[in-house]
Amino acid sequence: MGMETRARTSQKQRAASVEATVAEIKDSLGEMWPPRIYRERVRAERTRAYSLPATSRNARIEIQHTLLGIELKVGRRRLLCPDLATARYLATFARLGCKSVAVPYDITRISRLADDLESAFYRMMLLAEHASEGRGKGFHRRVRARLLHDARREIEEIGPGPAIPQFNQNTRQRRA
Repeated sequence: MGMETRARTSQKQRAASVEATVAEIKDSLGEMWPPRIYRERVRAERTRAYSLPATSRNARIEIQHTLLGIELKVGRRRLLCPDLATARYLATFARLGCKSVAVPYDITRISRLADDLESAFYRMMLLAEHASEGRGKGFHRRVRARLLHDARREIEEIGPGPAIPQFNQNTRQRRA
């Protein structure tokens, strides 16, 4: 077996190992997998579409309190947010690298969703770190990148929904 064949076999084993690790992390997350939360709890309600700026791989995502209110800073772009819960909600999707997402129309639900999405995201990152413990930084980067890619792809497949939510316009009046 030549050097080139061994290198290809080694790359296939590493890819399979990364895939197996990612599948294991997804299974252990279960209901806390961010795309699942998005599908079952966000898109099941009335929502509006929101576009996030394109991010580079190393873009910093910060929530800033300014005199004008709360802003979400994604790379060099600043997005004005109505409240802290919305900023936290959008920050999670910006960390995943999503371009557009659905925001619940009912603002009272955003805070709980932001909590759940943030904890799911950080749990996913901790599990990736734990699963790649003792296997090198390169393996950890590949697992993390694959998790982010899979989550982003699933959220994009679910889609952001309509730009303007549909309202039930029942205008029939009762007769006295």
